[in-house]
Amino acid sequence: MDILEKCRPWTAEHLRVTGRDCYFRAIGDTFDGTEADFEGRRVIIAASHDYLGLSAEPRVREAAVAAVRRFGTSLGGSRAVSGSLELHEELENGLAAFLGHEAAAVLPSGYQANLMLAPLLGAGDMVFSDFSNHVSLEEAVRLGRAKERKFLHGNLDHLEELLRTADGIGNGNEGAGTRGRGSGGEGSGTGGKLILTDGVFSVDGDVCDLPGLMKLADAHGARVVVDSSHDLGVLGPTGAGAGEHFGLRPDLVTSALSKSLASVGGVIAGPADVIRYLRFHARTALFTAAASPANVAAALAALRILRTEPERRVRVLDLAERLHNGLRALGFDTGASVTPVVPVLVSGRERCMRMWRELFEAGVFAAPMVHPVVRTGREVLRVTLTAAHTDDQLARVLAAFEHVGRVEGVIPGSAPASHTPVRIARPRGPLTLAAAHDGRSTGAGARRATPWAGGRSS
Repeated sequence: MDILEKCRPWTAEHLRVTGRDCYFRAIGDTFDGTEADFEGRRVIIAASHDYLGLSAEPRVREAAVAAVRRFGTSLGGSRAVSGSLELHEELENGLAAFLGHEAAAVLPSGYQANLMLAPLLGAGDMVFSDFSNHVSLEEAVRLGRAKERKFLHGNLDHLEELLRTADGIGNGNEGAGTRGRGSGGEGSGTGGKLILTDGVFSVDGDVCDLPGLMKLADAHGARVVVDSSHDLGVLGPTGAGAGEHFGLRPDLVTSALSKSLASVGGVIAGPADVIRYLRFHARTALFTAAASPANVAAALAALRILRTEPERRVRVLDLAERLHNGLRALGFDTGASVTPVVPVLVSGRERCMRMWRELFEAGVFAAPMVHPVVRTGREVLRVTLTAAHTDDQLARVLAAFEHVGRVEGVIPGSAPASHTPVRIARPRGPLTLAAAHDGRSTGAGARRATPWAGGRSS
């Protein structure tokens, strides 16, 4: 059989009939990062993770342009052989300090930053992954040789059961070993254990129970890695993400630079010796071209703005809370989300695709999430607004959802008498310019004896 034969049915008509033509739509012009021209129709972009609205910020754009003028568009090869720019190192140092770690490595994409974990995952090691983790974390495990055990989304009881089985508890091998080491039992031997989780889950919009995860990690000799792609810039007193939100520091943090940092790229931050090891062992770093000067400069400029203008974070959290509660007041279900990731449950692939198209015609561009991204029957339209969106645009989004939701029978003909309001995940400490400049967590109960910013992480 021709290996390409499987592709033949995927015609333009097939995409139209199945509703898949809603993906890969081409944008013409954009307007202030909040609206765009799609095939002659101007719509509100309600599907971007540019949370702080910095992609259209003049200072970020000018930083990218200046970097191109100075360094060109590409280094022409990997950083290992073609050299790094001081710009790369400046961004890495800035992100490491911001995330409270000794060192960081910047990659051309967030996906690659997660794949950089693969060299840590050797034969005999075990990885415990939340079932709703981003697919790039799953791919990192597949690239490594470790055994993977998935626990039900957010279910710490299930995770503990898996950890106890790995420890051999109840099989004559009681108790965990030293931190980061296995203690016998299934698949562990002398190998290590690693817990992988998103900080904020990209579809459900809920926040991981980091205190609970790290408590279990300490009890069972495991390390913890958090993908902070959707919480960097959003959670924590200074926007440093889920770790800072809870006053804790995971062993390693990864993040995409394409969300709050308004660029393209990824970062992994942790102890200096770990980052150094990964630079020389991760193929995703050794055999890929360096992140472009424009992208690095844009992320660096965005990081400076993130740290000095906390009002942007306040704005996106305020808009998110009003969006959640506006939708809920109409009768929509936004699940367990307490973040700017707002999943609107619609249930049914065909209805999800129809609603996407009707919203598009009403001037709102949302993101349809269907199988395999979500379970069949749990289809959602994911909606995100940024700090740059206006109150008027929020009102237009709600009006469009009200009209389309009633036409499709997702919500009742009249608003319900009451609804359960969402309280957005806000900083636990004071949000001030001084805190933003200092870059330290004011939360108590930090996992390590060292302060949030700087110091070793083990």
